[in-house]
Amino acid sequence: MKFEELAQQTGEWMRGNGPESDIVMSSRVRLARNLADHPFIRKCTPQDRASIAATVRKAIDGCPLGAETEYVDVAKLGDLDRQFLMERQLISHELSEAQGARAVILDPQERFSVMVNEEDHLRLQVMQSGLDLQSAWKRMNELDDILESKLTYAFTKQLGYLTACPTNVGTGLRISVMLHLPALVATKQIEKVFRAFNKINVAVRGLFGEGSQFMGDLYQVSNQMTLGRSEEQILERVSEVISRLIEYERKAREFLVQESRDDLHDHVSRALGILCTAKKISSEETMHYLSKVRMGVNMGLLDSIPIPTVNKLFIQTQPAHLQKLCGQKLSVSARNTQRANYLHQHLTDKSDPKRN
Repeated sequence: MKFEELAQQTGEWMRGNGPESDIVMSSRVRLARNLADHPFIRKCTPQDRASIAATVRKAIDGCPLGAETEYVDVAKLGDLDRQFLMERQLISHELSEAQGARAVILDPQERFSVMVNEEDHLRLQVMQSGLDLQSAWKRMNELDDILESKLTYAFTKQLGYLTACPTNVGTGLRISVMLHLPALVATKQIEKVFRAFNKINVAVRGLFGEGSQFMGDLYQVSNQMTLGRSEEQILERVSEVISRLIEYERKAREFLVQESRDDLHDHVSRALGILCTAKKISSEETMHYLSKVRMGVNMGLLDSIPIPTVNKLFIQTQPAHLQKLCGQKLSVSARNTQRANYLHQHLTDKSDPKRN
């Protein structure tokens, strides 16, 4: 798999379609699984890790997934390639920074990936654009069944699936929804909302998962516990939380329009103007202004900029993607210049704001 070619494409979660896609960027379903005859990763020797990777690869090659996916040896990748896969949401920071044998099995359409030797032996993930948890869960269930037919998972009738972290024991299921919440941020309600959700065991993380900073008003919301709950109960709980968040964001957007539509229009138009004219711009600034532009498009304040283009720019202006797109390593200063040029190319001809 050539990452330079992958960088040109739009991954599943960036497509900008699916239900509630003006607010919900993506729905992700993850499962943690471990092999019954190997110790947990933190107790593994280098030989154990190599054995796990070989066992999983043999299982993949021996089922239909082998012909449909690509096995990527993460241990052999350089820093830039690993960062690229993280920016694309295909591997985690933990897998990138781990030592020893580790890999990721990739679907060419990026609808799913399987990480090998992350915190658990296997981390399966399925991603859908928009709010589509049921479809994501159906695909995940099928993927898990295929792998379980070839591998023996660590499982007990009393506890369910055994995992390295106690919070994942049971179903091993983590439901994660990425939301774009600029109006809640603008109206200064975001902290209050998330404090309320923390009390009901809902976790909130940044764009790149645990430990990452909040950028571009993008938030990943997921369940924290799986033990003692069925898959259906977890899906229902997360769906309820996301429905409430969508409702809060819509009300905040309505408030911003009612308070002063002209000021809001000016705000998003200025953001677009900066993106179209800056000579140098950092990734943090880019995310900040793209967030405002995305809100402006979805609220009918800006014309001619397709949401898939804005979604794509959130990722393609990240450091590793920029360097893959231009085919060379760049200094921070050179990246800031290249990022500005890239934004000009994709936004300048599409940036006619509505005249009200």
